[in-house]
Amino acid sequence: MDIEFTELRRLPDRELLHRVVGDGALGITSLARAFGLQLGDDTGYMSGSGHQLLLCARELMSRALAESIQCRPTLGQPRAVQDFLRLKIGGLPYECFWVLFMDSQVRLIRAEELFRGTLTQTSVYPREIVKRALHFNAASVILAHNHPSGISQPSRADEALTNAIKACLSLVDVRVLDHIIVGEGESASMAAMGLM
Repeated sequence: MDIEFTELRRLPDRELLHRVVGDGALGITSLARAFGLQLGDDTGYMSGSGHQLLLCARELMSRALAESIQCRPTLGQPRAVQDFLRLKIGGLPYECFWVLFMDSQVRLIRAEELFRGTLTQTSVYPREIVKRALHFNAASVILAHNHPSGISQPSRADEALTNAIKACLSLVDVRVLDHIIVGEGESASMAAMGLM
């Protein structure tokens, strides 16, 4: 049965999930957990194929968001950037550090995971970020990492790391536009907080 997009927007979560994964949606109490955006065990209620369908949907959405931020200046759509990052690194059980490389018009050239760590930390090497920025001929970057603890507030170590990366990149005329920290279901922009 065909249904209009506006009608889909009015359906409750459970009905939408049922349309995608069928009876595998029974027992799901959190959409964020079902899509792997929060830690939890809701995916344990789903059949393997249902969980795979949702992960595929999540990946398709992150690719669609990446495509949308490649077409227009990224600074004009901070919400899309944060949504993209929440889909990519939200809910992961380990820390990872991503860099979004931008051209002179602040359009996305490429988004890459450069470093992966443990539950509580990851080692980040500013030299490697500089090398990748030069490789892509980037004019600016947006830094991002997740906090598996779920808290999106930047720590003092996050602030110090951001300043160190900014200093290194400034030597090759690459600006750091923002550092986004992704927690459980939310994200924080250091630029918006006045920490840049």
